Amino acid sequence: MKLLIVEDEKRLAEAVAQILKRNKFDVDICMNGEDGLDNAMTGVYDVILLDILLPGMDGLSVLKELRAADIHTPIILLTALGEVSDRVRGLDLGADDYLPKPFKTEELIARIKAVTRRRGEFRTDGMLAFEDIELNPLAFTLRCGEKSYALTQKESHLLEYLLENTNIRLSSNAIIEKVWGYDSDAEDGNVQAYITFLRKKLAGLGSKVRIDNLRGVGYMLMAEEA
Repeated sequence: MKLLIVEDEKRLAEAVAQILKRNKFDVDICMNGEDGLDNAMTGVYDVILLDILLPGMDGLSVLKELRAADIHTPIILLTALGEVSDRVRGLDLGADDYLPKPFKTEELIARIKAVTRRRGEFRTDGMLAFEDIELNPLAFTLRCGEKSYALTQKESHLLEYLLENTNIRLSSNAIIEKVWGYDSDAEDGNVQAYITFLRKKLAGLGSKVRIDNLRGVGYMLMAEEA
């Protein structure tokens, strides 16, 4: 899971980043609002930790710009204890949660998991589960019952993205930006090829989960009706 921390207190940002990295998160740091906005606009992050009080562009302005640009990445605002009005305004602007400083590591990680949880379940052991399948995104393995397959790194990243958004139909462009990178030369054909690879492995496992495609709209994980 890839996170962006936008926080101008360098010691705090680096300490939080180290904690998250030890918990298997991939973390980038920006020290001001303008850089945070530029990075967040790429759409490659799973969660953004956004401080309200930032030099240059403040956190609420960053939040407003992101939501206006249809960037729906979950955002947790980092706030001082007394900033009640800013928290309310932030939630009205589209923030998913807020966390008053100082905060405990356990609460931060719990909040991150809460805002990323869709119908796919992010478990404490790092596994992602949906219906009858389990993905280990660190070992690149997919399991259904007693059967399992080894995945390529790209297959694993693609399935992880689908699992984290099981109630959302993902366009080819969104998948390319997330799995291949926003500056990649990958095209729709690359997405279709890897979707085909995953479909074959789901079928080989006997899973009831399938990858549905609505032409011109995008892909979504769903379960076959009984």
